[in-house]
Amino acid sequence: MSSFPSKLIERAVDEIAKLPGIGKKTALRLVLHLLKKDSTTTTHLTQALIDLRNQITYCTTCANISDNTICSICSNPRRDSSIICVVEDIPDVIAIENTGQYKGLYHVLGGVISPIEGISPSDLTIDLLLTRASNKEYPIKEIILALSPTLEGDTTAFYLNRKLKEFEIQTSTIARGIPIGGELEYTDEITLGKSILARTIL
Repeated sequence: MSSFPSKLIERAVDEIAKLPGIGKKTALRLVLHLLKKDSTTTTHLTQALIDLRNQITYCTTCANISDNTICSICSNPRRDSSIICVVEDIPDVIAIENTGQYKGLYHVLGGVISPIEGISPSDLTIDLLLTRASNKEYPIKEIILALSPTLEGDTTAFYLNRKLKEFEIQTSTIARGIPIGGELEYTDEITLGKSILARTIL
C-alpha cells in the first residue's frame, strides 16, 4: 500500500527521485514546495526543462554544451584561440571558468578512456581534437590536458599526449595541486586556478 496520499504525488516523487543526489524525502519536499507555489512556478519549471531537452545543442568546434552551433566561448574574439584546454566533461569547463584564470578555448572529450566501463578512444571526441590540432588556418600553440588525476584520467592524458606528438604543438598538464584520485569539478577554485597557471610541459 502506498504511503502517499495521492498517486499524482507519488508519481512526481518517483520521477524527481531519479535525479542524482536526490532521495525520496528530498523529492517529496520539492513536490510539496511546488504545490504550495503559484501554478506559474511549475509551468515555468516544466517549460524550462522541455526547452532544455529539445533546444540544447553541442558546439561543433569544442563539444561544449551550447545554445548555438558555435558556443559563446569559441565565438568570443577576446579568447586566446591558440590555446586549447582539454577536459573530461562540461562541469570541468564551468569549474575552470569560475577560476577566472584561463582565457583560452576548450575541448570537451565527453568522458575518459576506461576499459572496465567499455569506454574506448573512439567513444570520445578525440578525432575532433586532432582535427583542431591539424588546422593550419587557426594554428594551436598549446594544448593543456586538464584531466582528473585518476587512473582513467592519466590513461587518457597519456593516450592524447602520444597522439599529439605528430603535431608541432606544446602539450602540458595541470599541476598536481589536485589530490590524486580527485575529480576536477569538485576541486576548489583557488587550487584549480593555480594548477592551470602552474601547468607542466609534457
